[in-house]
Order: sequence, then C-alpha cells, then structure tokens
Amino acid sequence: MKALLMGWVVLMFSTPLAGLAESANDLEAPSGHVILTVSGNIDHTNVGSEAQFDRAMLAALPQHEFETSTPWTEGSSHYSGPLMRDLLALLSQEYDADAVLVSALNGYEAEIPVSDFNDHDVILAMTKNGEAIPIREYGPLWVLYPFDQDETLLSEKIRFRAVWQVMHINVL
Repeated sequence: MKALLMGWVVLMFSTPLAGLAESANDLEAPSGHVILTVSGNIDHTNVGSEAQFDRAMLAALPQHEFETSTPWTEGSSHYSGPLMRDLLALLSQEYDADAVLVSALNGYEAEIPVSDFNDHDVILAMTKNGEAIPIREYGPLWVLYPFDQDETLLSEKIRFRAVWQVMHINVL
C-alpha cells in the first residue's frame, strides 16, 4: 500500500505538473477579436512569443480614469482604460524596459520612454464618456496622457506619443 501511494505521488509530480508550472507564466488566450498585440521584451505570452488581447481581457485589467481635453478633440471628455505601467507590469516580471514602440492601424509609430508611464498616469484608453471608442474617433485603443493635469504634457513631443488606433506595442 505504501509503494502504491508513493507511486501515485511520483506520478502527480511528474510531467503534467511540470507542464503546468511552465505555463503558469502564460496568459489566457483571447476568446474574442484581438485588438492589441504586445511583443518584444515580455515574459508572459499567450500566442507564441506575443501577448494578444481581446477587448474583454483589457477590460478585466484594473481600470484608471480621468477627465481631460486633448489637442484633437473638442471640449473635455472622460476616458478610462488600464494604466500603461500596469499593462507592462503584467507582461514582464522585471518591468525593466526603457521604451515601447507603439504602432497604429494607419502605420504611424511612436517610441515612448517607459519613464512617461511612471511619471504620469498614461492609460490605454478604451472608453470615452463610458462608450467604446470607435476607430473613426481615435479608437479602439488610444495611448492617452492626462493633458489637463499637467501643462508640461501639452508639448509637441508628448502629443506625438499619444498614439491613437493602437494595434501593436513592442517592448524594447
């Protein structure tokens, strides 16, 4: 009986659990339409060497919100989405990247220093005034700075980093 019990214990701690431990760093695969792919210097993936997210996966992350005007929209609006620093922390154990390269649907790219995400509450905006942001209005994802909270964010340098229609982030 003791030998049978030992055999069962050895079986329990063999291949299946080893595989589970190896996949513990992986993210759940998206079940809906993928709206964001993150690649590069990341530890947690779900499709090959990339992390792909559908809308529900991004909405499940802690959401941050603020009211701000932007240089491209009229008046002030309420935006919400995950903080960029939280997204990077989810994907990397060390979170030691210097910059990210953000690519938009129209081919525009901007390199953004990670220090921006630590110095300011930069979000990956998913909603505007409680509604999903349509593509024609800078969505579905927008790297958005809280422009009205700090006048230094109104510089041309920062405006070029506020990428809309985000589809890919490469962690450098």
